[in-house]
Amino acid sequence: MSVTQVIHAEAALLADGWSNGVRLHIVEGHIAAIETGAAARDGDYRAGILLPAPANLHSHAFQRAMAGLTERRGADPSDNFWTWRKAMYAFLDALTPDDVEAIAAFVQMEMLEAGYAANVEFHYLHHGPDGRAYDDVGEMSQRIAAAAGTSGIGLTLLPVLYQQGGCDGRPLGAGQIRFGNDISRFERLVESASEALKSLPADTMLGISAHSLRAVSRDGLAACIALKPGAPLHMHLAEQTGEVDEVLAAYGARPTEWLLANADVDPRWCLIHCTQMNDAETRALARTGAAAGLCPITEANLGDGIFNGTAWLEAGGVFGVGSDSNVRITLSEELRQLEYSQRLRDRSRAALATREKSAGRVLLEGAARGGAQAAGREAGAIAAGKLADLVALDTTHISLEGRSRDLTLDSWIFAGDDAMVSDVWAAGRHQVREGRHIAHEAITARYRNTIQRLGTRL
Repeated sequence: MSVTQVIHAEAALLADGWSNGVRLHIVEGHIAAIETGAAARDGDYRAGILLPAPANLHSHAFQRAMAGLTERRGADPSDNFWTWRKAMYAFLDALTPDDVEAIAAFVQMEMLEAGYAANVEFHYLHHGPDGRAYDDVGEMSQRIAAAAGTSGIGLTLLPVLYQQGGCDGRPLGAGQIRFGNDISRFERLVESASEALKSLPADTMLGISAHSLRAVSRDGLAACIALKPGAPLHMHLAEQTGEVDEVLAAYGARPTEWLLANADVDPRWCLIHCTQMNDAETRALARTGAAAGLCPITEANLGDGIFNGTAWLEAGGVFGVGSDSNVRITLSEELRQLEYSQRLRDRSRAALATREKSAGRVLLEGAARGGAQAAGREAGAIAAGKLADLVALDTTHISLEGRSRDLTLDSWIFAGDDAMVSDVWAAGRHQVREGRHIAHEAITARYRNTIQRLGTRL
């Protein structure tokens, strides 16, 4: 039997713009009908400002447990991404499947409380500390799925192929052996992950990822492209200057240049970071329709560089945002950091705004649309037929006093924070109420126990 819920919002950002007095009818997780200029009725759930809730398009859940542990210099005076990576490898050796499930559920809860409706999990922690597969090669994927069952978030799971330590095909190092698979075992892992997702709601998706041009062979990339035709396909691309130099030396072309020449890049693709592309590469990749998966807080934390968002949007590019290393999970700050990075680079203001739309609106609508594309979700806008991925802002918050339309988005993103988030629905599942996840205490208690056992480790 269809279960219907009705949400009445004082105002809502619909696919065709702002409307007041909006009543949404949700049936089986989808928006079935929209009324505008309507009064609330008995039984309606009352919301303030209703917005499309983006998907968090790039996350490594387990890294949440090491947030705050790498903000000091070691013996190497040139602390950078590569030294951070060594520290990350040392930390993950301690993680058990139970730990990963507890951490993932907590991360997903934080995402929901921040305003995200879905999590695209770029999942490469597959095996035991010695590199041997668990009895079920998809054990860790099953734990991510179990976490989503607890949190209620929309999940797109991306098992990641990771084959080699660099473009020269060198073996995986000690810190990487938990990631490694050949193509045959990876195919079995993907099948196990597919089985694990069957217990989750119908909006759950399975995609594929090749970690990077450094970590997969040409044959490995071809296998990923062919394994699940039409499904979301993600890959790290051009994040660090060292990565660009290594690919250029091995392949005779820069990463973006090589990928565009050797793969049919289209909207099923999501390329993560892209912080080391020149202008021609930026515009050429944008024209393919692939999403740029941007993680501005992590990219700043790791010193990756600045994505050329202004050129990307000028070329019609699609983008979304993700929390990547999960050093801090906050939708409003990811969007703010993206805009501010453009302003700092170009010494400008309102860098991504247009004459018709404010910076906040361009950011929110772009992240919602691009996140849905990258997640393979029928979402991204408040429109009939779309999944009910929704976030509501609290109109009684002082920073929204006297604000309306685009100004509410600008005040949330640039003058406020995620404390303004009152409610979040993931495919109609009402998981956040009055700013708090419905299972906040239980999920947090399990995570706390996990962290106490792990200690600082680094």
